[in-house]
Amino acid sequence: MIPKLGSDPGAGFPPVEMAQAQPRGLLAWGGDLHADRLIDAYSHGIFPWYEEDQPILWWSPFPRCVIYPDRVHRSRRLLRTLRQKRYRITADQAFEQVILQCAQPRNGQIGTWITTAMCQAYTKLHSLGIAHSIEVWDDQKLVGGLYGIALPPVFFGESMFSLHSNTSKMALVTLCNQLVEWDYQLFDCQISNPHLISMGSVEIEQYEFIAALEHCQPQPGNWQSQFTDKFEAGT
Repeated sequence: MIPKLGSDPGAGFPPVEMAQAQPRGLLAWGGDLHADRLIDAYSHGIFPWYEEDQPILWWSPFPRCVIYPDRVHRSRRLLRTLRQKRYRITADQAFEQVILQCAQPRNGQIGTWITTAMCQAYTKLHSLGIAHSIEVWDDQKLVGGLYGIALPPVFFGESMFSLHSNTSKMALVTLCNQLVEWDYQLFDCQISNPHLISMGSVEIEQYEFIAALEHCQPQPGNWQSQFTDKFEAGT
């Protein structure tokens, strides 16, 4: 039996050791997307992932796909493009636009796991200074970006998009460069895929990931006002 969560967002989650082997990482279902519940989930290595016609499903898969920020793959071509400064890279200037772009169906998909309720919940976290976005602009047009949850020393990546070639990679590399300066240990990618592997992701065991979470604490902040000039450089 997969545990069902109740209506109290402070009631907590089952231990991640109880996650199912098949489907890999399914831990619980039900509950809601209240900000307190989401912060508690991420601080324990748990995240929601479900489709519009499903109840909320909560996952904690292991091994866990992560990127060590100082080891993100920076190809020569990508670095050259960043140095040309054709694109402008910012933080927290268009969070809602980024999440809506990430929610668009891709590769012939009919639906998306980023439901209306998910968009609203993460936008609320953004207003609290917990969720953040990185944007890539071609002049005034948003052409790439990513968003996720910042609970230092871990950034939990949620989704990214590209409208121009490699613009999501630009966002990821720029963010990882900044995370190194901020002493973040991990960029959580949740589940591996070829794109993430090409960017330097690796899979780590549960004990390694949980150890990084021991010091996770919300540190609300407005990245736009604090670090815009650094993001502009992209290096």
